[in-house]
Amino acid sequence: MLHAPIRPVLNAMSIDVEDWFQVGAFEKVIDRADWDSFAPRVEANTQRVLDLFGEAGVHATFFTLGWVAERFPALMRRIVAEGHELASHGYGHARVHGFTPDQFRADIARARKVLEDAGGIAITAYRAPNFSIDARTPWAHPILAEAGYAYSSSVAPLAHDHYGWATAPRRAYRPLPDSPLIELPMTVMRVAGRELTSGGGFFRLLPNAIMDRAVRAANAAGQPMLFYFHPWEVDPGQPRVANAPLRSKLRHYPRLGAMAGKLRRLLAAHPWGRTDAVVAQAAAALA
Repeated sequence: MLHAPIRPVLNAMSIDVEDWFQVGAFEKVIDRADWDSFAPRVEANTQRVLDLFGEAGVHATFFTLGWVAERFPALMRRIVAEGHELASHGYGHARVHGFTPDQFRADIARARKVLEDAGGIAITAYRAPNFSIDARTPWAHPILAEAGYAYSSSVAPLAHDHYGWATAPRRAYRPLPDSPLIELPMTVMRVAGRELTSGGGFFRLLPNAIMDRAVRAANAAGQPMLFYFHPWEVDPGQPRVANAPLRSKLRHYPRLGAMAGKLRRLLAAHPWGRTDAVVAQAAAALA
């Protein structure tokens, strides 16, 4: 008896577009008021990421700060022109649980306008800085739905000292009973008995074989892997923040020089695409 071939699972490739001085690891030692005093590197680093994707023939989703889009509109146009999804990462990388509901509403509106003006397309997706939609922000999903977003990718369903909502679902879900809004949570992978998010510093530090196994395990269960990283992670020449906490330095700086090569191998090893394509498949399954 002949069986239909198993279709490969499409995995979501995503980039959180922010500069080296805007990351959560340095938020206690770098004041937002000082951001314009630093030499920006996000444009050149994102161009390099776009080149990597072009070489691999991969389309991805760029969750971009409004602050970045405001200063580099040509970069936004290149992202869109090359077939990638342009999405919102909020305006100034402030965590959602630090806002009031009205402040959050204003932040996503400001970011959306800047991104739409720069990219020339509608913005329908959002990722919270530092995955900061959690149990403290029951009002966040309703505000995103009210604003007409198709999906959010803002929840890390695990316990972590920097972020996390351990009791949240681990597969795509509709957080509101009366809205089509979908939340696509970060993929959680287990390494040596510890739960980690799929990407970023963990990817830089660990052997590629670990991520390969995690992708295969998710796909074997019929689930996509949601992978993320930042443009500054391909930039070993970025300035060092001397007064940053030791833990922040240990998370931010190791193996920056290895990241581009690791990404090339990962892109070649598995099927990757835009996050909205993965969400569309999830929506069909949830219908």
